[in-house]
Amino acid sequence: MSRRPKFYARRRLATLAALTGLTASIALLDSPTASAALPTPVSAATARSYLSSLTVAAENRTGYSRDLFPHWITISGSCDTRETVLKRDGTNVTTSSTCAATGGSWYSPYDGATWTAASDLDIDHLVPLAEAWDSGASKWTTAQRQAFANDLTRPQLIAVTDNVNQSKGDQDPATWVPSRSAYVCTYVRAWVQVKYYYNLSVDSAEKSALQGYLASC
Repeated sequence: MSRRPKFYARRRLATLAALTGLTASIALLDSPTASAALPTPVSAATARSYLSSLTVAAENRTGYSRDLFPHWITISGSCDTRETVLKRDGTNVTTSSTCAATGGSWYSPYDGATWTAASDLDIDHLVPLAEAWDSGASKWTTAQRQAFANDLTRPQLIAVTDNVNQSKGDQDPATWVPSRSAYVCTYVRAWVQVKYYYNLSVDSAEKSALQGYLASC
């Protein structure tokens, strides 16, 4: 039997949270080493509790295509999801009339690098689209996959160094976590929160790795 994502069981709360997340102005720190403004993940204790409830299952990538997760979508005016995250995660960001970032600085918490050109940044799906497909999203509708791919409310989207994001690819925490050790706890807490919210499964190696990292948080 297929499982319905938990966000449908939480429709009223999720709708309010989404509206708040899309419209709120997020204060940015002036320090060049300020972390990107990823929505704060749940605590380590909560993440451990969530992880214990996730289904453990083998992954299956049959039929996957990135095109099955429509992104980036328009968020406000002429600004799409990528542009919205760049503005959220940057410092002193300036934009053109079409919402393209023309200036500012961005600190990548995965590797500790600071960039002044938006072209040096990717918007990472913290739980990759392929990973989501493997662990349950293959059963979703296109609208559900679009919501996942453009989720600004959960800690799922973050601006990071492009080649770091590309080296991560679609790996889970059993084989990849940020090289900057100070961010690993935040990363795995966010990973578990997103998987729990969307009722996605974990494979055995992934769960073991997450348990190990969370034990040190």
